[in-house]
Amino acid sequence: MGHSRSYIQSISSGRAMPSMSEFLYFCEFVGITPRDFFDADIENPALLQEAIDGLKALSDEDLALMLGNINRLREKG
Repeated sequence: MGHSRSYIQSISSGRAMPSMSEFLYFCEFVGITPRDFFDADIENPALLQEAIDGLKALSDEDLALMLGNINRLREKG
């Protein structure tokens, strides 16, 4: 990402904060939205975003089928 190891470690440890542009770049780099970054309920935001992107490309009929599968899997828990 173009930064020294010590800079990244200072951010990781909470001693420093990245600029907003660096934060947005990081989110783009790892394939997540800023909202996903702060959502503690999402265990794998990049994988979830990839699934959402795939769903956006489906027809209404295929999307309804996928929703049925999601609901069936959720019921199995």
